[in-house]
Amino acid sequence: MTITVNGQPRDLPDGTSVSSLLAEMKLTPDRVAVELNRRLLKTERYDQPLPANAQVEIVTFVGGG
Repeated sequence: MTITVNGQPRDLPDGTSVSSLLAEMKLTPDRVAVELNRRLLKTERYDQPLPANAQVEIVTFVGGG
């Protein structure tokens, strides 16, 4: 299936979840915010399969001082 991640098309196996997408991208779930089809996604929903043609935006948190 094809989805869009941060504006870029990406081919993924059917049934891919946000959790597995984050793992593939080497991102930690507690350090990101995920928007699915323009709606903020709660972390407890990260294990649900992504729909085909989904629009995913991933923002990473950066600490500093």
